Amino acid sequence: MPNFRDLLTKTKAEIREVDTATADSMRHEPGSVVLDVREADEYEQGAIPGSVFLPRGHLESQIENRVADKDASLIVVCAAGVRSAFAAKTLEELGYTDVVSVAGGFNRWKDEGRDWSVPQTLSPDQRNRYQRHLLLPEVGDDGQRKLLESKVLLLGAGGLGSPAALYLAAAGVGTLGVVDMDVVDESNLQRQILHNQERLGERKVDSAKKTLTALNPDVNVVTYDTRLGADNIEEIIAGFDVVVDGADNFPVRYMLNDASVKLGVPVVHGSIFRFEGQVTVFDPRVGPTYRDMLPEPPPAELAPSCAEAGVLGVLPGIVGSIQALEAIKLLLGLGDLLIGRYLTFDALEMSFREYKIRRDPANEITWDNRDRIQVVELDGLCMPAPLEAPPG
Repeated sequence: MPNFRDLLTKTKAEIREVDTATADSMRHEPGSVVLDVREADEYEQGAIPGSVFLPRGHLESQIENRVADKDASLIVVCAAGVRSAFAAKTLEELGYTDVVSVAGGFNRWKDEGRDWSVPQTLSPDQRNRYQRHLLLPEVGDDGQRKLLESKVLLLGAGGLGSPAALYLAAAGVGTLGVVDMDVVDESNLQRQILHNQERLGERKVDSAKKTLTALNPDVNVVTYDTRLGADNIEEIIAGFDVVVDGADNFPVRYMLNDASVKLGVPVVHGSIFRFEGQVTVFDPRVGPTYRDMLPEPPPAELAPSCAEAGVLGVLPGIVGSIQALEAIKLLLGLGDLLIGRYLTFDALEMSFREYKIRRDPANEITWDNRDRIQVVELDGLCMPAPLEAPPG
């Protein structure tokens, strides 16, 4: 009956094994992935820069989530080359076509003075909290650490700011700024889920901070109990990576647009009215801005407030959640963003429609020819209105 040494010898005879010098050269080739199959306590002491960490015990169940391309060049490393040999054999059985095991493992790599570093790692509590993110190859450890290092500013702790803030905090965005100078009113509680009955009369920023820190102590909540103006808006948004816009008036939106353009900070715009909502992303570095969409505010009679016209309480939950999603995608560089894309939602029809917004040097609204519409803003809602046919 074969013993462990016999099994190891047989396994090594069936796989490709390379020395550390060859592995060091291979890891710089396009499409190569260094896969570290040691345990967490070993990995935290030092690792090859850029390696993907996946303990041997989780290899079979998680490798396809971490490395989806089965033709990728996998360079498997452990402490001394034993676990990596068995891992390489398993990977070949799972259909990976280009796998090597590093003889001597990380111990030899380190002893030879090759490039290594102590990786920034999540704590055990963080790994447990964010484990569903860590399973996503598009996020993983690196993406979660990036979220923890990110800063998002929320303009408003009301209907849109509430769901956006809750999901951003739950996702582990490390710093959330909240700007609001209002107090909690009983009429807010129909939709502003950051607050509750016990906080009536309390400053909204203080109520928001209590809710968010109770949800996730990893998050640093910075509050701004102030009115945004030309004298402070640039200073406030300058330190943030993304702004989630839940403002409900035109002066703030235009000030935000101009500060965003000057500082190059992207804005995730959301708006609601009655049963309808809209979301888009204004990134002045690569796409159109708020002034491209709406060069001038409409007349006051065309812009009734939610207090006058009403809003379905669940609607901001849907729109604010989409804003949070777009903010996370911006932070992680994931997927197709709503840059130059104007997404509208009708809750009564349960339908989404999308329009194109393009940069226009003359600040004229330019849409694709799917629908000929212009934009009329109604307290946070850009409502389609018939556009007169062009002359001729």
